[in-house]
Amino acid sequence: MSRSAFRSHLRPTLDLAYPVMLSQLGHVLVNVCDSMVVGQTGKIPLAAVSLSVSVSTVVMVLGLGLTMGITPLVATADGRRDVPALGRLLVNGVWLSASAGLVLALLGLLVPQVLPYLGQPAPVVALAAPWVKVMFLSFFPLMLFQGFKQFAEGLGLTRQAMLLSVQANLLNAVLCYGLVFGKLGMPEMGMMGAAWATFIARVLMAVLMAAYVLVAVRLRPYRQAAALNLRPDAAGLRRLLGLGAPIGVQMTFEMGAFSFSAIMIGWLGATQLAAHQIAINVASVTYMAASGIAAAATIRVGKHVGAHDAPGARQAGLMAYLITFGFMSLMGLVLVLGRHHIPHYYNHDPAVVAQAATLLLIAAAFQVSDGLQVVGLGALRGLEDVKVPSVVALLAYWAVALPLGYVLGFRLGWGATGVWVGLLTGLSLVAGVLLLRFRRRPVLLVAAVNEPALAVR
Repeated sequence: MSRSAFRSHLRPTLDLAYPVMLSQLGHVLVNVCDSMVVGQTGKIPLAAVSLSVSVSTVVMVLGLGLTMGITPLVATADGRRDVPALGRLLVNGVWLSASAGLVLALLGLLVPQVLPYLGQPAPVVALAAPWVKVMFLSFFPLMLFQGFKQFAEGLGLTRQAMLLSVQANLLNAVLCYGLVFGKLGMPEMGMMGAAWATFIARVLMAVLMAAYVLVAVRLRPYRQAAALNLRPDAAGLRRLLGLGAPIGVQMTFEMGAFSFSAIMIGWLGATQLAAHQIAINVASVTYMAASGIAAAATIRVGKHVGAHDAPGARQAGLMAYLITFGFMSLMGLVLVLGRHHIPHYYNHDPAVVAQAATLLLIAAAFQVSDGLQVVGLGALRGLEDVKVPSVVALLAYWAVALPLGYVLGFRLGWGATGVWVGLLTGLSLVAGVLLLRFRRRPVLLVAAVNEPALAVR
């Protein structure tokens, strides 16, 4: 990439990325806050949060993935200035998100029945079951938020979702503290207070994001186009699902691997599970920051494709790779230096802190791999290239990472450390394969700008 191309892509990518980073962090900071507050009540409640988050997050990311097909299609339509198409995407995207949210919320009635069969300590399961029900109920407003958010972000309007996420997280933190400990005039609900705080914050996010899209003056042309027919159309929904379903499957394979690793670690006891929750909570913060850069890559690559600018699309993707490499390298250093101090913000049990410090060292090792694999996914989504990455994720996580983690953790006696080494291996494989795929993009980029369907494989 030439110096002029570097300068022309750096600022636009950062301008898009940092609001999305903060917005994406909103999803995980809810769990960070819950874990920190609940962890002060003991390691059993913290382990219960770990189990609950592991189970509910697998389903949540499937729903989030379904909505992520909205963004590249909106970006491409915006690149060619197709207002009628943007109006249909708004209608279809909101219908898809609301329908998926309703299904996910109803699943919350069934999932708690499965928890006793996961081999976890009985006290942990007893605390986790009601928590899971409330988490699943909160998926309906969360999915509504996503439908409107992904549409706005496809247009490059990323700051609004960021501001709403910050406000919702502040509300969640206040409610979490008040409802868990019975402070600020609120009832004392223990760990369930954190669950209800999350539900209330997500309702607020949905209401405010919908209000922005439905009221903002700059979005009036798209609302007017959407108002011509407020019913979804089958072809439009199939198009969204054609992109979103593979993304959701890929995210489920990845998150499912991490969730199943938590279940395996739970077989070792509450101490190891609590330590895992601390380490994965911290690692998820840096991951969501990198996913913000990936979202910027999706938007910018998609717009260049819509404008028939293949070189610009390739350069936009490479810029996202460079930014992510630098950022995640720095985050890895932070985790190495802070691994003995960070766990104390969650729990003070010496055994939990010691195990968490070891896991954070492994988390530091996979920062770059984790960042590069998510930004690779984002750049490829901008080209509507979503099916092959799903297969890559399936093989890397479920055929390599989890079996290797089981062998190291249980057959060789490495415990939770072995399970995490397996995850490190899987992430590195995905990062490497997707980078190689993106390097092939000159041929596929030409196909994408001439006939977008060719890039969907």
